[in-house]
Amino acid sequence: MFLFIKKGIFLLSFVGIFLTLQMANKNHLTMKTDIEIAHEAKLDRIDDVAASMGVDVEQLEHYGKYIAKLPLNLIGERKGRLILVTAITATKAGIGKTTVSIGLALGLNKIGKKAVVALREPSLGPCFGMKGGAAGGGYAQVLPMEKINLHFTGDFHAITSAHNMIAALLDNYLYQHAKDGFALKEILWRRVLDVNDRSLRSIVTGLGPSTNGIPQQAGFDITPASELMAILCLAADEADLRRRIENILLGYKYDGEPFTVKDLGAAGAIVVLLKDAIKPNLVQTTERTPAIVHGGPFANIAHGCNSLLATKMALAHSEYTITEAGFGADLGAEKFYNILCRKSGLRPDATVIVATAQGLKMHGGVALDKIKEPDMEGLRSGLANLNRHIANLKSFGQSVIIVFNRFATDTDAEMDFLREHCENHLHLPFVVNNAFALGGDGAVEMAAVVADTIDNNPSADLQFTYDDTDPICTKIEKVAKKIYGAASVSFAKPALDRIKTAEKHGMSSFPVCIAKTQFSFSGDEKQYGAASGFDLHIRDVVLNAGSEMIVAIAGNIMRMPGLPKEPQANHIDYVNGEIVGLS
Repeated sequence: MFLFIKKGIFLLSFVGIFLTLQMANKNHLTMKTDIEIAHEAKLDRIDDVAASMGVDVEQLEHYGKYIAKLPLNLIGERKGRLILVTAITATKAGIGKTTVSIGLALGLNKIGKKAVVALREPSLGPCFGMKGGAAGGGYAQVLPMEKINLHFTGDFHAITSAHNMIAALLDNYLYQHAKDGFALKEILWRRVLDVNDRSLRSIVTGLGPSTNGIPQQAGFDITPASELMAILCLAADEADLRRRIENILLGYKYDGEPFTVKDLGAAGAIVVLLKDAIKPNLVQTTERTPAIVHGGPFANIAHGCNSLLATKMALAHSEYTITEAGFGADLGAEKFYNILCRKSGLRPDATVIVATAQGLKMHGGVALDKIKEPDMEGLRSGLANLNRHIANLKSFGQSVIIVFNRFATDTDAEMDFLREHCENHLHLPFVVNNAFALGGDGAVEMAAVVADTIDNNPSADLQFTYDDTDPICTKIEKVAKKIYGAASVSFAKPALDRIKTAEKHGMSSFPVCIAKTQFSFSGDEKQYGAASGFDLHIRDVVLNAGSEMIVAIAGNIMRMPGLPKEPQANHIDYVNGEIVGLS
């Protein structure tokens, strides 16, 4: 069947590649940006987008003409097939998972399938820091991209406010009850801000007169690392949201007992702040395909998936739902399977892994300023990274489709070599994604191959990396050794102390969420390729009793990023009534 499909669309694929190169060269000459393409796109009213999903428009909560929130009562029985999109280990320029995810939805609709894409919301940190916009690219975007990339429906701000409200209420509780002898031996709750700001990683609060509160060391994480973000994305419904918020661990009393949000008496207020944020957001693609964009935890410091509610909403209103897990498959995909799927019962019907020739060359030892140049040896060496990820995906029982994002600098010889490796050595489908330049027309081959794989070779039963009953250290070691290729795992004393505390207070059954660099299988961001035989050092552990996972901090990873030497913010402006530079 796969060969039949390949032959049936060979001509279209050839034409698509030719047009991709032409379009890429044209865009290079005209300097057409993502935001310019977005401005040219014709959008449907959000009522029409909802109607195409079979959603009663009277149920929508409108945020203007092109955005609406979807009430949770629209989540019904699962109808669709679930496709996960992941990638090889990231480069700083990215691999293009979001563009592929959106392109796949466009392509499926082109071949007569009813598809909905479910994605995370962009964070202001990367948008104004290193990355720029995060709503797809070229002719495979979710729109309106400026609103999605910026304040959108206020979900991130609601999470930020709710998180910091807990911090303020906790500080006030300590201040007001100090005269009664109440104090916490250890405070675990930090503040958050959706901005990259290294100066806020460690601070001191409460300085000045005694009326300013109790002086204490504190700090900020970025909003996507907030436990409330994880809770929002893992909650099954509003009741589960409240339950998880009540269980948030804020610190420990001097007798060793935990102090939670329920003890603080603030759960109701936090639910109020999140009552709208919990509802998924409906938007559309450049070709008016429905897109549900909701939640936004990073995969290097959190679990890296959009909300469970958004994915279930899409599955109830589509034949195919495409969702994405952040960064490489060792991060986002591993956590999608071991955390989200474990707790929700979701099971992907297939997994797409995205790669680029430039990314493979980087992992093959080619200097970053040379990866756009032809280098067959570097490409060949870089395949070790792809091969490792594919072996990991298969260990979960997944059927895998390999998708390459082709750039104008990629040669036919490189593409032929990659196709031969994937089809003849890995025995897996290989397709080239042309959605960036051609929209849905450039994703027809990809859509056909994915649909054929699901029909004829769907994923097997999901196999988890560890058991719920494994000790916490064992869970971490199994991920590190089986997925990352580590030879050993070492634990700093603070990490071991936290793990001991977690086990004492009934958290042993929680899944683990390892926070580590996205640029390597190891904890060293400069160790490219398929690193193996290393020691993964766990320097600390964060106990997320509300989101019900143990976050292990590996290597030098920071939960509050810093800005680069030249932030993307320097290129963003508002000119003649239009935003520029957000791409």
